[in-house]
Amino acid sequence: MPSPIKVLCVDDSALIRDLMTKIIDAQPDMKVVATAPDPLVARDLIKRHNPDVLTLDVEMPRMDGLDFLERLMRLRPMPVLMVSSLTQRGSEITLKALELGAVDFVAKPEVGIRDGMLEYAGMIADKIRAAAQSRPRQQQQAAQHQPPREVIRAPMLSSEKIVIIGASTGGTEAIRQVLEPLPANSPAILITQHMPGGFTRSFAERLDRLCRVTVKEAENGERVLPGHVYIAPGDWHMQLKRSGANYVIALDDGPPVNRHRPSVDVLFDSAAQCAGRNALGVILTGMGRDGAAGLVKMREAGAHTVAQDEASCVVFGMPKEAIALGGADEVIALPDIARHLVQQMQSSGRAQRV
Repeated sequence: MPSPIKVLCVDDSALIRDLMTKIIDAQPDMKVVATAPDPLVARDLIKRHNPDVLTLDVEMPRMDGLDFLERLMRLRPMPVLMVSSLTQRGSEITLKALELGAVDFVAKPEVGIRDGMLEYAGMIADKIRAAAQSRPRQQQQAAQHQPPREVIRAPMLSSEKIVIIGASTGGTEAIRQVLEPLPANSPAILITQHMPGGFTRSFAERLDRLCRVTVKEAENGERVLPGHVYIAPGDWHMQLKRSGANYVIALDDGPPVNRHRPSVDVLFDSAAQCAGRNALGVILTGMGRDGAAGLVKMREAGAHTVAQDEASCVVFGMPKEAIALGGADEVIALPDIARHLVQQMQSSGRAQRV
């Protein structure tokens, strides 16, 4: 039997430390080796126990969680799972933590914390497993310390194309790297990123500040426009639909698919049916298999499809499954995906004008 995943839990709440210990120790493949009420205590425990994964509260006394994470990623990079509150401030801090190199996050319930956390037990365990298999980024490799990527010049993009993207663990930064170099005249882009309600609006607003395309949280029934990116709201499935000659967005709160809502498969399936060969499908880093079958359907419908390569993934789960099923026309490193998409848009535009 492989050794269990060693987890160190850092949280100023004794209740959360107790609940995380119960959840983790109930799993056969992981155990809590220590808990700490603040980062200063955690620093010594990391040296003593050499944990595989650190769970870290976003806001704590004595040293802010972000300050501690930044130092940790610089001096001793390791997989970190953030534990945050379902608030506007909590979501903004969490997105900053993901920029700094945290692998993923768990949101504390706003009410009924004990029952809510225990209800999340399976998800927390899955995220810890994914974190243990991930590739932590060193702080100096984090996005804010890299020079801005040069915008891709593309004067003749096809307005007929529509880009469909799915991602999970590690996806917030991967999506940023795909969107940031794109020109303002890009075709419309729809994105499903596994993320709970309360976080997707902050995510969209952050991307909108960084990108030349307009990024927003999707709304039910709105028309899909070129130069715009639509993020599936947390807890809502997003589908691409037709209304006459136009594409529109449909949101629904139906049952989770592949344990997720929003689900990448739901979006990909709708794009296969609605857009066919006019779609470009992209599956990025993430745990599990959500989106793999949907990418196959998109390819079978004539769409050009791309999977992120293993070396550039935080977790090579979803792309690996899609590749294994034969869903990817191309397997491409993350830094090259944006340019590849623009080339595909340009070539299709030339083909339509001939």
